[in-house]
Formats: sequence, structure tokens, C-alpha cells
Amino acid sequence: MKKSLGADTLIYPTPTWLVGTYDAAGKANLMAVAWGGVCCSKPPCVTVSLRKATYSYQAIVERKAFTVGVPSADQVREADYCGIASGRKTDKFADCRFTPVRSTLVDAPYAEEFPMVLECRLRETLEIGLHTLFVGEILDVKAEESVLGPDGLPEIDKVRPFVFTPRRRTYHAVGEMLGKAFEIGKDIPTR
Repeated sequence: MKKSLGADTLIYPTPTWLVGTYDAAGKANLMAVAWGGVCCSKPPCVTVSLRKATYSYQAIVERKAFTVGVPSADQVREADYCGIASGRKTDKFADCRFTPVRSTLVDAPYAEEFPMVLECRLRETLEIGLHTLFVGEILDVKAEESVLGPDGLPEIDKVRPFVFTPRRRTYHAVGEMLGKAFEIGKDIPTR
């Protein structure tokens, strides 16, 4: 029997992404985000949800752009820091020894050290309550050649992303492959 846990953000897993923005003065900033995901295939779009109180919120509104960096498991410490420290008070790129790179497609930075980066143009915003949902149209995905497979696509075991567990506040590495999507379930007989 299942026990009711009430209305909560308990959904596993949530991503650990680092959103890159420029403030009004042009200072590059990174913010750790767990509330995000893919929301559309055509056009390709992702969402990130931020509180108005965050330093990155106004930067996205003003610049109408952001990047989504996918850090690897060996960058978990820096990713956590980017969720603790405020860009109002410190330079997170410098603190984490990340190299800021100006996107060629949108008015936002990303860290050269991330294995994957999405360059996003702000498409929509939706105020929901405590958070505002930003929909970013993905204009480009950049990936280190070292994480690409023979088919030219990123391989998850080379990117080594990690996930966050809400409420428990822990990070976890992504595990073993369980099967091929749209294939593994084909052998279930229909009734």
C-alpha cells in the first residue's frame, strides 16, 4: 500500500544544470538549477524555473537568453557551490576556476569546462507562484568531442551527468543502461 506524502516536489530524478547569464553590467554568472527539463521537440525547448529573488532571474528577463551547462560528476562540488553562492556577491566563474565563453548565438555565457552546453533564446515565461518558468528555445547544443560516440551523439557514460533528489538534498551519479528506449518493451504481449 502506498502512503500519501502530500503535495510536494518529490519527483526523481531532477537534473543538475548550471544556467549561464550576463547581468546588466555584462558580468558572467552561473546558477545551479534543479527545476528544469525538456518541454518541446519542435522547436527544441527546455524549461528552467527560478525565483524572482535570484540574481539570474533579472538577467534572463533583460537579456532574453541563457545557457544550460551540463556538468559532469567530477564537477559536483562546483555545481553545488553555484547553488549556494550568490552572483551578487562573488564571481562564481573565478571561484570555480571555470573559463567563461561568450555564446555566439545568444547573449549569455557558459563554462568551457562543461561537457555539454545548450544555448537558449528566451521564448516564453510563465509565473506560477514562487517560481517563474522560463522556456528557452535551444538554438544549439555544444558537446566536447571526447563525450561523443561513433554516431556523433553524446554518450551519457562519457558526459557523466548527475541528478539531484529534492527534499533529501543529495546528488547521485547516473547509473547503468537498462535497455534501448522504444525497443525493450516490444516483447510485452498485447491482450
